[in-house]
Amino acid sequence: MTQLTSRTPGGPPYLRIVAEIRRRIADGELAPGDRIPSTRRIAEEWGVALATATKALTTLRLEGLVEARPRVGTVVAGAARPPAAPSEEPAQRPVQEREREQELSLDRIVRTAIGIADAEGLTALSMRGVAARLGVAPMSTYRYVPSKEELVLHMADAAFGEETYPAEAPEGWRARVELGARAMWRLYRKHPWLAQLGSLSRPLLVPRLLVHGEWILAALDGHGLAPTELFDIHVLIYSHVQGLAVHLEREAHAEAATGQSEDQWMDSRASDLQALAESGRFPTFAKVVGAFEDGYDLDLDALFERGLTALLDGLTPLVEGRRA
Repeated sequence: MTQLTSRTPGGPPYLRIVAEIRRRIADGELAPGDRIPSTRRIAEEWGVALATATKALTTLRLEGLVEARPRVGTVVAGAARPPAAPSEEPAQRPVQEREREQELSLDRIVRTAIGIADAEGLTALSMRGVAARLGVAPMSTYRYVPSKEELVLHMADAAFGEETYPAEAPEGWRARVELGARAMWRLYRKHPWLAQLGSLSRPLLVPRLLVHGEWILAALDGHGLAPTELFDIHVLIYSHVQGLAVHLEREAHAEAATGQSEDQWMDSRASDLQALAESGRFPTFAKVVGAFEDGYDLDLDALFERGLTALLDGLTPLVEGRRA
């Protein structure tokens, strides 16, 4: 059994352990059926807590790389096979699979992963699934990207790069901000999973997302705003776009889980809504809901535009007043 004695620099400890074990599997140092170190052994050799070691093994199990076998322990997934000479294994693999692996590239992996996330959501994405879609061995993709977490970063960077800005910016800060906000909204519309990545407190730091941030900041710069004020406004604009966009993916998940469209789900709760309106406890709510002739249609595109207009109307005195 090969000892885990080297460490992969960077990243949380459990991901370094995962990357090292994954590499050994990819390089053939650990073959199907070989035992993986126990949680206690990993904790001792890597100097981490048992919980961290457990998290590393759990991650490997979820990726389908290892499996637990009764009275044996955690082993590399797949049936155990006798050792083969290095020249024998490639000859046993299908010729088409080997040809596809020769054509493999990081760009193809990323684009395939984006297609899966667009169609099925980010939760359906896995390294094994990407490899299957490409028709290559599961471990082939790890030669280009070491983990799903890093793959998602590549995906986000590629997706955010699909919208660009003109060399000649329109006149006026407001027109520039509107152009940037609508470009971001189109991206979230096209790739709903993007809005699930990062948060205001822990932003997603990929170069092509910062291209959009640079556009908004440049539009607001030069108006006498203090650096904190300028960045606050940038964050408010971004949060408006992302805050609405998160519901695109959530609705897709809800529809898949319940088998009901948004309208069907609301129709199934009509009696609950009526009971609330008729309870007498919420008179304004009852008046507004009762005034809808055909019900309320939640149009996120219209809501985005209305919110953007209101937000910029409110910011205009601050932006233009400081320069005056």
